[in-house]
Amino acid sequence: MSTLNRFSVHPLASMTRLLADVASARREPDLVIRDARMLSTYSERILPGREIWLSGGRIAAVKPTGSYKGTSAKIYDAKGGILAPGLVDPHIHIESSMVTACAYAEAALLNGTTTIFCDSHEIGNVMDVAGVEAMLEDARMAPLSIFLTVPSTVPATSPELETAGGDLTPDKIAALFDKWPEAVALGEKMDFVPVAMGDERSHAILAAALSRGRPVSGHVYGREFVAAYAASGVTDTHEAIDRDIADDLLEAGVWLFLRGGPPTTPWHSLPQAIKTITELGASHKRVAVCTDDRDAEDLLAFGMDWVTREAVKYGMTPEQAWAMGSLHGATRFGMENEIGGLGGGRRADLVLLSDNLEPVSTWYGGELVVDQKKITPVLDEALSKPYRYPEAAYHTVKLPKNLKLTPDLPTETVIAHTIKTELPGITLGHVTVTLEPANDWQTQFDRHGLCFVTVVERHGKSPGNVAHGLLNGFGLKKGAVASSVGHDSHNIIVAGTNERDMQVALDAIEAVQGGVCVVMDGKVTAMVPLPIAGLLSDKRVHEVADEMKALKLEWEKAECTIAYMGFNLIPLSVIPDIRITDKGLVLVPEMQIQTLFEPA
Repeated sequence: MSTLNRFSVHPLASMTRLLADVASARREPDLVIRDARMLSTYSERILPGREIWLSGGRIAAVKPTGSYKGTSAKIYDAKGGILAPGLVDPHIHIESSMVTACAYAEAALLNGTTTIFCDSHEIGNVMDVAGVEAMLEDARMAPLSIFLTVPSTVPATSPELETAGGDLTPDKIAALFDKWPEAVALGEKMDFVPVAMGDERSHAILAAALSRGRPVSGHVYGREFVAAYAASGVTDTHEAIDRDIADDLLEAGVWLFLRGGPPTTPWHSLPQAIKTITELGASHKRVAVCTDDRDAEDLLAFGMDWVTREAVKYGMTPEQAWAMGSLHGATRFGMENEIGGLGGGRRADLVLLSDNLEPVSTWYGGELVVDQKKITPVLDEALSKPYRYPEAAYHTVKLPKNLKLTPDLPTETVIAHTIKTELPGITLGHVTVTLEPANDWQTQFDRHGLCFVTVVERHGKSPGNVAHGLLNGFGLKKGAVASSVGHDSHNIIVAGTNERDMQVALDAIEAVQGGVCVVMDGKVTAMVPLPIAGLLSDKRVHEVADEMKALKLEWEKAECTIAYMGFNLIPLSVIPDIRITDKGLVLVPEMQIQTLFEPA
């Protein structure tokens, strides 16, 4: 096979006679996988003693083991393992993995995932339509089926509150739908308050999708917003954080994507939201599972297979959970006749499982790409020829010289508006602290448990925009940490105890055109370079996972109380109670700029 991507399998319309001939034993299949227990997502049963006939990358038939009497088909002995459809992740952000779509495919296939629906609003916030289209070109080359939910909320707020690199207007979104067949839905509409309040731009973006028959994905907190949100055409969400709002959403006709995050993070909402099924008796027929965000290391350890097993852990049967991980996501996007099950004519995207639902081998379009938990030469070759992003993507960190990274030390008593890092959630508290005169900032830090936090505009649209703030309870006692992945506008966020280390961190990120780093005593102790749009590495997923592991170790040594992924959310000015962007401190939900200091 010369290529391995979504287009390697021909459309069903051109293959029906071939598949009918194979299913009727008038023609030999390409491959027979025999002696399997077949996990049916249609009937939610595991059927013993089955074999599956594949031809042209599609399923011709499922038969009792021993039915094949021919001589030319390749034979794969499943040895009694469970054969299931490949997993379908209905909501992810590739950029969170810090690898390209081509590189993402390796981890996904190792985890039994063969189709994903990604919202590329991160690269959209940096590079506008050009970034979204580059990721779509990347996705077309990847050995994985990747569909786009078009970014709907770029920028996340407004130019008055932050400087973004992109501005996806209703007209731009409409043009993406019209140009790209992979654009199958509108991505998560994060500005749920403006949607509920009837904001003109928000509803024009909804109309761009709905008028074209595309479904709308959502992102909502607060039961009081559910009715207006659903009435505005939103029909899925991954943000149900508890049983009661999950129940409201289901009754409003909104699909639930139960988000499974690494259990130490605040993103693991599945255990609570699933209670609408296990405690309130709701059906699981309009419930799927998803990953949402994973860095490269966590992607390998906590993939869609892990989330599916979590659904079993919290009350679903294995058959139900696997249907929620495959068929239900496919059904939500109208692709249940192509993926998500083992019916005739479907793509041969398959995974062989152990008894505890751990992927052992994966077939993508009938090609064995993972065997006994290791990638095959076919997949390795495909991964060795990744897409090259446009040159502009490698030059997105544009900083002026001589930036001032820390505020002046007050000479009189002032009230400081600080950002309190409140675990385990992702909200940030707005805490005022009285600062009496001191000889240096370190004295204030020691007295009040503070450190600096600074956001630097890096798109070259507002050169010199620097906002100063103070983190309260972040735990950093020395050095600095910094990231170019400052959601959602992706300006550079730096936290530190002194300007020298903060400048070293900023210079290090500028030198590699994006990344996440830790600095101690003037030296970079860990760095994950992200040269593509300041968001993505150009390396293979295992290499980036190793870099991430090293970064996390140094992050822990620095005693930061929130993980780097939570740190990246400090500029996200749509989450209460207070954030910081390149324009200053932002109060949420008031959406107002707040000065750092006020007279006492």
